[in-house]
Amino acid sequence: MSNDAAPGAAAAAAGLTGTRTSRAAEAAGRGFFNFSLGLLILAVLWWLGGYLIARNPETQSFSGFGLVQTLQSFPELWNQGKLQKAIAASMYRLGGGLGIAIAIGIPIGIIMGRSKRFRDLSNSAFQFLRMISPLSWMPIAVFVFAAWDDSIIFLIAIASVWPVMFSTAAGLAKVDPAWFKVARNLGATPVQMLTQIILPAISFDIFTGIRLALGVAWVVLVPAELLGVTSGLGYAIKDARETLSYDHLTAMVLTIGIIGYTLDTLCALLIKRFSWHRGDA
Repeated sequence: MSNDAAPGAAAAAAGLTGTRTSRAAEAAGRGFFNFSLGLLILAVLWWLGGYLIARNPETQSFSGFGLVQTLQSFPELWNQGKLQKAIAASMYRLGGGLGIAIAIGIPIGIIMGRSKRFRDLSNSAFQFLRMISPLSWMPIAVFVFAAWDDSIIFLIAIASVWPVMFSTAAGLAKVDPAWFKVARNLGATPVQMLTQIILPAISFDIFTGIRLALGVAWVVLVPAELLGVTSGLGYAIKDARETLSYDHLTAMVLTIGIIGYTLDTLCALLIKRFSWHRGDA
């Protein structure tokens, strides 16, 4: 009986694995189809709008906004080095501001999640600061920081720290207190408590907060670069507008969308890969 059952169990397991693989492949194929179809619809609408603009004598001067003209401008911007320089400057500021937000937001979020008294005392102040528009800090940042880069990094940090902080605190508040009691009874040190219990338990919430912070930072970055600086994607849009290079303007707008979508997708993959929930992002 046992010899006959073993091949049957193996076949059932193989069939289950094959079913899961086929379902995953089907889901991936469906996702790729929806992704491609959505972009195709957007491209067709963009092309149609550009075509109508070019056909109308009153709006013909704005034909550079069209899809074909925009795509044709990418090689020119690349050969001139404008595209690479703009992306490098913006990514430097984004990385600096987001890195500061993560370095500040995670520790404070952990303290908020672990200490009810600290959470009660700080919540009103943090909520008040969170509701201040990040760009309204611009005049203060200009006075405090000598360089425009530092001012923009400050604006990005103060805009993106709140999602990281509150997401971390909310995740830690959901952790079963019994975990910490067991760890203390087993003689766990504070460092072991942090690395072995807290961070693994709230990794999903931390990465979710970082993903939200990235979206906020990316939105703040471009308008911040419209003022003062002479580099970055925001400045490139301003420069293209002043020189009436509409195809360059829309190319930079498209670049912003591509980079932002790529960064958000990477964050979503990190959430699925490193969170113990393995939940949907």
